[in-house]
Amino acid sequence: MRNIVIACGGTGGHLTPGIALAQNLEEKGYPAWLFISQKSVDSRLARKYPKLNFKAMPGAPLIKSPIGICRFFIGFLFSFIRAYRFYGKIRADAMVGFGGFSSFGPAMAAKARGIPVFIHEANRAVGKAVRFLAKRSKRLYLPEGMHLEGISPEVIRNMGYPLRREFRRIPKERARKQLGISIHERLLVVLGGSQGAVSLNKWLKDNLENLANEGISSYCLTGLQNESSGVVKMEGLGGQPITNRFVSFTDDMNVVLSAADLVVSRAGAGAISELVRCRIPSILIPYPYASDNHQFLNAEFLEKKGGAILCPEEKIPSDLLDEIKEVMFNEEFRTILRRNLYALDSGDVANRISEDLCQFLKAESEKGQIRKGVLRFVG
Repeated sequence: MRNIVIACGGTGGHLTPGIALAQNLEEKGYPAWLFISQKSVDSRLARKYPKLNFKAMPGAPLIKSPIGICRFFIGFLFSFIRAYRFYGKIRADAMVGFGGFSSFGPAMAAKARGIPVFIHEANRAVGKAVRFLAKRSKRLYLPEGMHLEGISPEVIRNMGYPLRREFRRIPKERARKQLGISIHERLLVVLGGSQGAVSLNKWLKDNLENLANEGISSYCLTGLQNESSGVVKMEGLGGQPITNRFVSFTDDMNVVLSAADLVVSRAGAGAISELVRCRIPSILIPYPYASDNHQFLNAEFLEKKGGAILCPEEKIPSDLLDEIKEVMFNEEFRTILRRNLYALDSGDVANRISEDLCQFLKAESEKGQIRKGVLRFVG
């Protein structure tokens, strides 16, 4: 029996792939322990999986200010100490990190314990923390076609983004029925990730009348920190009823996406992977302050593959409404996008990562047995 610790959390984009991997490992008989942050978004999602083992860890993102740097190092120190002790308590055999501040302390504690470290980078830009940890890792899991200078090709595996087992596309009719939305509505879904996106929320509110005049209803995920839920009813041309729904958070993102005709979204790796899995046409608006400009690179890659449209933040006022109308009323174009998204689906990434991880641990165990055997023979 192997005990594997998965350090994830801080955002939904880090936590959900950790949960996906834990599900797969548990099915194979490998006990998995998930280190998550102390944020409410983590604890809320963790409650949905009572059979998995979660442990909240201290930590803070690295913000380039005297107070931000101080908080980061304090969080790192406490997470290092707690992780180091926890590894000894459960006799951990491996540690998998999914990036973010919640992975740094546990990864360094694993190295100090002599525990093999595996790092996953979901975005198409590798940040400084992952670069640092990658040089000390047995495996670096990267998106399609990526490599990292200074890291041996033997260490890199191009795997993609693990999605939870239950995350799957469902028929639009069933999704609409579950959400209480008419199948006859033209539905625009707006999302900004688990933290929400203030500029997207504001744009939607400012353009409700313009959308209603086109016969377009909306469903907006505002984010837990931004606004409360609510419904705005309007009339479109000819008295057509238009319903706009504002929801702070959902645990059923696959249902929301499956119900959509078109999605406007930030371009985090998790959001893009979910759009690909549900085959939903999208207009991607990269968060302009994302580290290493990774959201722009994510969106640019998907656009080049014919799976989405990229709209930079500065073009929102001038271009977004026209882009939405053009795509929403062009069924042939949306069919092409869906076909391309189908070809981009990476399949069961969680299973491939767990298989690779388990094979590595088995090989290391066999090497250890051989070395022990040689020592006994020589003695």
